[in-house]
Amino acid sequence: MKRDLRRLLSYMRPYKGLLTLAFVFLVGATAAEMAGPFLIKMFIDEHLVPRDFDKQAIMILFIAYFVLHIVKVILTYLNLLYFQNIAFKIVQDIRVQVYDHVQKLALGFFDRTPIGTIVSRVTNDTEAIKDFFVSVLSTFVKNIVFLVGILTAMFLLNVKLALFCLVLLPVIGTIMMTYRRKSSVFYAEIRNQLSQLNAKLNESIQGMSIIQVFRQERRLRREFEEVNGRHYNAARKNLKLDALFLRPATDLVHIFAVILILSLFGADALNSPVEVGVLYAFVNYIDRFFEPVNEMMMKLSLFQQALVSSSRVFELMDEDDLAPVQKGNGKPLMTEGGIAFRNVTFSYDGKRDVLNDISFEVKPGQTVAFVGHTGSGKSTIMNLLMRFYDIQKGEILIDGVNLVQYEEQEIRGHIGLVLQDAFLFAGTVKQNIRMYDESITDAEVEEAAKFVQADSFIAQLQEGYDTEVVERGAAFSSGQRQLVTFARTIAANPKILVLDEATANIDTETEEAIQTALHRMREGRTTIAIAHRLSTIQDADQIFVMHHGRIVEQGNHQELLAKKGLYYNMYLLQNKGSFQKAL
Repeated sequence: MKRDLRRLLSYMRPYKGLLTLAFVFLVGATAAEMAGPFLIKMFIDEHLVPRDFDKQAIMILFIAYFVLHIVKVILTYLNLLYFQNIAFKIVQDIRVQVYDHVQKLALGFFDRTPIGTIVSRVTNDTEAIKDFFVSVLSTFVKNIVFLVGILTAMFLLNVKLALFCLVLLPVIGTIMMTYRRKSSVFYAEIRNQLSQLNAKLNESIQGMSIIQVFRQERRLRREFEEVNGRHYNAARKNLKLDALFLRPATDLVHIFAVILILSLFGADALNSPVEVGVLYAFVNYIDRFFEPVNEMMMKLSLFQQALVSSSRVFELMDEDDLAPVQKGNGKPLMTEGGIAFRNVTFSYDGKRDVLNDISFEVKPGQTVAFVGHTGSGKSTIMNLLMRFYDIQKGEILIDGVNLVQYEEQEIRGHIGLVLQDAFLFAGTVKQNIRMYDESITDAEVEEAAKFVQADSFIAQLQEGYDTEVVERGAAFSSGQRQLVTFARTIAANPKILVLDEATANIDTETEEAIQTALHRMREGRTTIAIAHRLSTIQDADQIFVMHHGRIVEQGNHQELLAKKGLYYNMYLLQNKGSFQKAL
C-alpha cells in the first residue's frame, strides 16, 4: 500500500510549480481562518469583560475580522481551483497512460483476461483514483495545514493546555490506522466483485441474442445475482466498519477533549481568575480541531478505495506480457512479399503445441490456402504471420528477412488482414474504409469500395459514404460489414493479403462478386487464405492440409483430389453431404 501511495504521489511532480502556488493560497487561507478567534478573544478580554467600549478600537477589530473573512474566502477559492485543476490533469495523465499500455499488451493477455475486468480497471478504478486526487488529497492537505494552524494558535494562547491537546493526536492516529487496516480487506473484495459484475454484464450484453434464443435469462440472472450478492456482502461489512470508526469514535474523543479543557479551566478558576476570551478561543479551537479530523475520517473510505484501485491499475500498468516488438536496429523493407515458415513450433499456453514443426514457402504473388478441421492450427498461421504472438521455435521469413527484424509499422502497413468476424468502428463508412488515414483520399476510398463491389449498397444509404456506423456496424448485414472491411484492406494497398474465412458470412450472390474482386485483389500480391469451404480456394497455387498442428498434405486442388487423402474426403463431404460416400 505504501508503495502504491508513493507511486500515486509521484504523478504530482510535473506540477510542482502550480502545487506550490496552491499551497501558498492554502497557508494564507488557514492563517486568516486562525486569526478570527484571536480577534474575538481580544474583543471579549479587552473590551467586553472590562466594559471598555472604545468605538474606534472595536470598529478596527470588526473591519479586521471582516477583511480576514473575505481574504479567507478568496484564498480558499483559489486554492481549490488550482489544486483540483491539477488533480484532474493528473487523473487524465493516469488514464491515458493506462489506455496506452493496454494497447501495447500482447493478444495472449486478452485471451486469458475477461474484457469486463480490464474495462473496470480503466474506468471504475481510475475513477476511484480521481476521487483520491480531487477529493481526498486536497482534503487531507487542507486539513493537516488547518490542524497545524490550530495547534499553533493553541500554543500561543496557553502552552499547558495545548500540550494536553497533543495527547489527542496519537489517539486519533490509532483510530485511523485501525480503520485503514481492517477496511483494506473489504475494499479489495468490493473492487474484485465489481470487476466480476462488469465481466458478467459485458458477456451478457455481447451474447444477448444467444441468451434469448436458448432462454438463458434465468440462469444468467441467477449468476448475476450471486456475484451482486457477494459484492453487497463485502460492502455491508465495510459499512459496519464505517459506522463504527468514521464518526462515533472521533465524536467520543471530541467529547472527552471538551470535558478535559473545561475541567482544566475549572481547576485553574479555583486559584486565579479565568480569562473568558481564552476559554472561548480554546473551546472554539477544539471544535475547529475536530472539524478537519471528522472530515478526514469521512474521506478515509475514499482513500482506502483509491489505494486498492491504484493497486489494481498499477498491476495492469506493470503487466509485462507486451506485444512483440522489433529485434535489432535495422529497417528492412517488404518489397516482394515472399513468405517462408521454417520448422515453426508454437503453443498458446506453453503446454500443448498448436503448431508442430511447420515448414512451407510462398513465392511472391502466389496464392496459397490452408484447410483442415477446426483446431488444426490454420488461424494460428495467420496470427504468427501478423506477429500477434512470438513463436517458441523456428523462424518466419518475409523476403528472406526474419519477421522479428521488421518494425511493427512495416508489418502492419504491408500485410492486409480480413477476418471472418468483420469489425466496424464508430464513425462514418468513409472513416471505416480509410481507417482515419488522411493520406487516403476520398476518391481512393470510393475506388476501393467499387473494386470490391461495396459501392452499390453504400450508395443506397441515407448519407452514402458519410453515413454514421453504429457500434460494431450492427445496422448492417454481415455481408455488408464484410464488404466494408474488404474495401478497407484494398484502400491500404498491402503487398501480402491474409484472408481468414473472409467469405464465410457472405451470401452466395455476394460471394460470387467477392470472388471476382478477390481474384483482382490477388494480382501482384502474395495471398494466404484460410478456409473451411473448399469451393472458395480451388484456384489456389498451393493448398496445405493441416491436421493436429501439422501439414499432412500439400498440392493444388487437382493434385490433392488425386491423392484421395484427407483433402479428398473433405471435398466429398462438402459436395455430397454424406460421410459414408466420402469413405
